[in-house]
Amino acid sequence: MAQTSTTLIASKAHITSITGTDISLSATSGVYTMTATSTVLTGAGKLAVGDLVTVSGSASNNSTFTVSTVVSTTEFTVAEVVTSEDAGASITLDHVGFVSAKSKGDGYYSQPDGVHTVAYQVANDFNANATIKMQGTLATTPTEDDWFDIANTTFTADTSTVTSSYNFTGNYVWVRSKTQLLTAGTVNSILLNS
Repeated sequence: MAQTSTTLIASKAHITSITGTDISLSATSGVYTMTATSTVLTGAGKLAVGDLVTVSGSASNNSTFTVSTVVSTTEFTVAEVVTSEDAGASITLDHVGFVSAKSKGDGYYSQPDGVHTVAYQVANDFNANATIKMQGTLATTPTEDDWFDIANTTFTADTSTVTSSYNFTGNYVWVRSKTQLLTAGTVNSILLNS
């Protein structure tokens, strides 16, 4: 099979924190939701699928969660387990990164070589503490717990490096990128050849 090129991230920037006393968390039949009555949580300039958010100010849910689906501008589901909690406390959702959509790896096509190349391009304002790395899974229908970091694919920006590429080998069924600790800046693109 010929190599394929995929854009994992076209452009994604840090989002300012969202705070509200009307934010509640619920766990119903294995669906974990964050909802607000009036605070806008999703949409233009707000949270989207794949965003990583750290919750603070909560009685039981001060942790980092991955946005799974957007239900409305005031509601989204997360991949991780939450404890139900009524609104009332001042809860802050800090955007700390994001994961890309999954892309088919060589293992999906049963290719024997397993060779992949990724290129990260960030803006000059990308904060120096942030990292971008590739993750892989051998699961055909992965959950958040099935992903693992791929060695030697971690990019940490500095003022002189805005583009970097890495080669990695493995018969991963799916691959994705993960950007963490993003407190400022923009990822211009993440490109994958497999």
